Amino acid sequence: MSASNVLGELGAMIASGGIEVVDCSGVLGPNTPLLKLPEDFARNTPKVVIHKISDYDNDGPFWSWNWLELGEHSGTHFDAPHHWITGKDNPEGYTDSLNVQRLIAPVNVLDFSKESAEDADFLLTIDHVKAWEAEHGEINAGEWVVMRSDWDQYANDEDKYLNADENGPHTPGPTAEVIQYLVGKGIVGWGTQCVGTDAGLAGGMEPPFPAHNLLHANNRFGLASLANLSELPAKGAILLVAPLKIEKGTGSPVRVLALKPKA
Repeated sequence: MSASNVLGELGAMIASGGIEVVDCSGVLGPNTPLLKLPEDFARNTPKVVIHKISDYDNDGPFWSWNWLELGEHSGTHFDAPHHWITGKDNPEGYTDSLNVQRLIAPVNVLDFSKESAEDADFLLTIDHVKAWEAEHGEINAGEWVVMRSDWDQYANDEDKYLNADENGPHTPGPTAEVIQYLVGKGIVGWGTQCVGTDAGLAGGMEPPFPAHNLLHANNRFGLASLANLSELPAKGAILLVAPLKIEKGTGSPVRVLALKPKA
């Protein structure tokens, strides 16, 4: 079947509902949980602010629109390689210079929601990933890999979502060995349902924050604060990721959509 025929069939299946579109993004607004870094260590992203310009009134009688204050890494967002120091020299590492061909790709959904519910500090290991591959099939080059933790259930409660105490945040995520393994397989990028792509205690790993460190050193992308991964199959869905084309952007809030066969 030719590429044009495939696209025609795809369009028809989407229009008929034979292929479902799943929204994998959270709501972006003033109550969206944002990453909190120690104030003596780094400056934080301010809260999202939505300003009204007009609402069918004297400031614009026939239209309603807003202007926004928000960080590149607010809410469901995309991390470009320039987000991290290891990716700073990549000429394709900004949101306006990356290769968009890579952004739409098959997605592997690694379901470790049960383990994450039992242990907020759950770490995904090589053994976990290889066991998943033995059951569902190999993770291939050019694909997305996301970890399902169902952490999006806490997105309306920042304290629960960030889950931090005097020892730091407690959220599930990958070990350095897992990220290195996936990078070696040639994945497009890695995503989680937590506020960042790393585990809460990743600052103490070697290297520190391995998802950021290793992904962006190798021109891979990150996705954070994903939602509704429980609606996706382990394999068989396509992820569509479209960051804003921000001039020299290090990331972008993003509407992540997935295509999956109708159940």
